[in-house]
Amino acid sequence: MIQTAHTRTVLTLFTAPDDVQSHRVRLVLAAKGVVYDRVEVPPAKPSEELLSVNPYGDTPTLQDRDLVLYGPEVVCEYIDERYPHPPLMPVDPLSRARLRLACVRIERDWVPEVAAIKAGGRAAESARKRLREHLMTALPLFKAAKFFLNPEISLADCLVAPVVWRLPSLGVSLPKDAKPIVDYGERLFRSQGFARSLTSDERLLGEL
Repeated sequence: MIQTAHTRTVLTLFTAPDDVQSHRVRLVLAAKGVVYDRVEVPPAKPSEELLSVNPYGDTPTLQDRDLVLYGPEVVCEYIDERYPHPPLMPVDPLSRARLRLACVRIERDWVPEVAAIKAGGRAAESARKRLREHLMTALPLFKAAKFFLNPEISLADCLVAPVVWRLPSLGVSLPKDAKPIVDYGERLFRSQGFARSLTSDERLLGEL
């Protein structure tokens, strides 16, 4: 969604301290090397400033001067087009469509399980099992190229990596034959861009 608001002179991202979708957008910004102002908003406690630009009060929300964007897929594609180098989507339509479809599947299948595990309760263990199954089903996609379905880092990686980073803290263990997923994560986690994308809360997840 797009909304106009009072002009800010610095690109601003309203982000949750620990959230897959917010982390996704921060990874895109880090991959582009974009300088921005990060405003962390506690979960379920939107600030007055955030509510003044986004009536839903959710994160991630991006403000670029008088332009306000929300909806993580909208925000990510805007950043990729607004700052075209390096490109985070392949050139040919078929590859772009495959990556977009992969992101849809991850948003519908993986991300809700992460939320269910974090919520705790009786449903958490079932969610761990389902998330593990989703990851193992996607194993061929981790093997297909250096990055997720692509030889270069893409917008899909910016969604996949935050999920993989959280697996230890979520209590999701992978079998030995999932080594390509582990190797994939380690390649990305060692990068300076990934380090820049982390909040202090998320940095602690890697120490668990």
